[in-house]
Amino acid sequence: MNKINKPAPAEYAHFYSGYISEVGDENILAFLKKQSKEFVEYIKQIPDEKLLYKYEAGKWSVAEVLGHIIDTERVMAYRALRFARGDKAILSGYDQDEYVAAGRFDERSLSSLVAEFEGLRVSNLEFAQTLNEEESVRTGEANGAVFSVRALLYVMAGHLQHHWDILQQRYLD
Repeated sequence: MNKINKPAPAEYAHFYSGYISEVGDENILAFLKKQSKEFVEYIKQIPDEKLLYKYEAGKWSVAEVLGHIIDTERVMAYRALRFARGDKAILSGYDQDEYVAAGRFDERSLSSLVAEFEGLRVSNLEFAQTLNEEESVRTGEANGAVFSVRALLYVMAGHLQHHWDILQQRYLD
C-alpha cells in the first residue's frame, strides 16, 4: 500500500484542520480502509426506526447525516480527482443544507445508504492508491481555498469521523 504523507497546514484552509486532526499521523490509505469497514459495521446496526430520528428540532435525521457523509465524500473525491489530473479550474463550494434537503435521504432504506457509501469508499480508495507523490501534493482551488489532493483525502476521512462521533454521542448511543 502506498504511503501518502499528512498535509502541511498550507495545503488546506484552517477550517478543515479539525477534520485533518481526526486522522492523526496514521497512513491515510490504511485509515480510510479501516474506517470504512468499522463505519459500515456500525451503521448496519442502526435500527430502521432510528433512521428518521432527530435529537433536536431543526437538526438532520440519522438518514440525512448518512446522506451528508456520502455527499461530502463524493464532493471531496471529485475535487481530488480534478486536482490530481492537473485541472486548474476554480471549483465552487456547495451548500450542505441544500444538498441534504434535495437528497431525499429520509425516503431511503438503510441498506441503500450503506450500499452507496461502501461503493463510493471502495472507488475512492482505488483512486487514492494510484496516486504518486507528485499527484498527491498537486493543488487546486475550491470554495475559495487552496487544497492539495492529499489534504482532501484527510478531510474526507476526518469529516466522516466527525459525523460518526456525533451519531454516537447525540443520536444512537
